Amino acid sequence: MKKCLVVYSDYYKSISKNLLKGCISILKKNKINYDAYLVDGSYEIPQLINIKIKTKKYNSAIALGCVIKGKTPHFDFISKAITDSIMKLSLKYNLPVSNGVLTCNNQAQAKIRSSGKKNKGIEAANALISVLKNLK
Repeated sequence: MKKCLVVYSDYYKSISKNLLKGCISILKKNKINYDAYLVDGSYEIPQLINIKIKTKKYNSAIALGCVIKGKTPHFDFISKAITDSIMKLSLKYNLPVSNGVLTCNNQAQAKIRSSGKKNKGIEAANALISVLKNLK
């Protein structure tokens, strides 16, 4: 049985913990088996997804993390690289890869988007499930 690959960054530990908790709650509710792997920063998420997908153990993947805007253009470069890489992986391997990496202006915004009903980990898992249902 193939699984869902979840790769998450804990650079912002409380944000990532909430995203992961929300994501896993949806996967479990829908009886989807998963493996979760931790990386240091969000930039490394697509790299690990690429490596793990090649094992052919997974039929889907979810990326979870957070990038917060600072005073330099670094935010723009990293956010675009992550988003583009996730889409390229999905198309390259013909697998659904859901993007739950937050790109926020500040920590307050990230906290809101990683908790309660606005939890993007939940949204990423639900988005993935909607694609998987259409593949049957």
